[in-house]
Amino acid sequence: MTIQMINQTTAWENIFRKDFPILDREVKPGIPLIYLDSAATSQKPAVVIDTMDRYYRLTNANIHRGVHTLAEEATAMYESSREKVAKFIHAPRTREVIFTRNTTESINLVAYTWGRKFLNAGDLVILTEMEHHSNLVPWQMLAAEKGIRLEFIRVDDQGELDQESYHRLLEQHPKLVSFTQVSNVLGTINPVKVMTDQAHEVGAVVLVDGAQSAPHMKVDMQDLGIDFFAFSAHKMLGPTAIGVLWGREDLLEAMPPFLGGGDMIKRVYLRSFSPNELPYKFEAGTSAIAEAAGFGAAIDYLNSVGMDTIAAHEHDLVAYAMEQLAMVRGLRILGPEADKRGGVTAFTLEGVHPHDVAQVLDADGIAVRAGHHCAMPLHDRYNLPATTRASYYLYNTRSEIDQMVVSLEKVNKLFN
Repeated sequence: MTIQMINQTTAWENIFRKDFPILDREVKPGIPLIYLDSAATSQKPAVVIDTMDRYYRLTNANIHRGVHTLAEEATAMYESSREKVAKFIHAPRTREVIFTRNTTESINLVAYTWGRKFLNAGDLVILTEMEHHSNLVPWQMLAAEKGIRLEFIRVDDQGELDQESYHRLLEQHPKLVSFTQVSNVLGTINPVKVMTDQAHEVGAVVLVDGAQSAPHMKVDMQDLGIDFFAFSAHKMLGPTAIGVLWGREDLLEAMPPFLGGGDMIKRVYLRSFSPNELPYKFEAGTSAIAEAAGFGAAIDYLNSVGMDTIAAHEHDLVAYAMEQLAMVRGLRILGPEADKRGGVTAFTLEGVHPHDVAQVLDADGIAVRAGHHCAMPLHDRYNLPATTRASYYLYNTRSEIDQMVVSLEKVNKLFN
């Protein structure tokens, strides 16, 4: 079903919003919740909540170690979710899907294992000015430890990566190129496939932060041709405390374990050990079992809606939001035009601090984000201490954007 057909036949609210219990909430008496903060974390459909509840009520047991009924059921549920993830991102092999706590841990895993083993003093790692701190700090820590060099692709005034500066950096033969697929501030959708091909031509490994892309568009590991991909369940209708690192099998095999303990070993002696096979080599200790079950349910839900449908709906929302926000006096939106961005609009309002903007909107039941959004260097690039960010997902509507615009006009009356 296309987005046009949905809009012509049935109100969007009656298709998907009913599946999200929290959207029925009034944050104050008579003031319904308008949730525009999905880039921070998404809301959860009832099927995800029910799946996790069912695990704890009926199947609660540890995985991979027991032969009793509950243990086997829990293990099957956990591994079924891994298979769903692999199919969702079109991974060549299920064993390439590593469960972590979140995108941050996934990137740290690569830095601490692949980076420590294969990067040496003087080696170049290319990042960008638009990265989330999760894709900056691990490499800064490794640079301090091993003396690797960090260089950054510039962000131009339109909020896109300066490809000329990227090409100049590639001439220095980097060992790793790591960047976000979609900026969590600018909404910019970066040309992953083209940039990856160019990086591979000079022998670099490519890691992509997919925290803001996997929830909102089709991602295909085989088509993109990248080497590592990191993302989180909680931004894609799933629970917190579980994420994914996908990596090429040959790279994962060559990497040492990340954490030591149970389940990541094949054999332990008093003075040595042999690591387990993939993916368990990187999954030490008791796993987030209920969260994995909820993650699987979230993927089922996303597949039932269709990622193309979600992407089309969000494109409609962000284009509409940019049109409406442009009419608010003193408001400036960061980033490219609507056809080059995901469902994010970060903005400033002349003469008003973003925290004040967010507080006034909250009084009207509208949840937006205010701050640097874990992207301080990007805000420094624009000489801004903070921005207000509204982000959209499949459960948002145009009427909610209209309500945000009304509240922003109220902000102007209060402060200007």
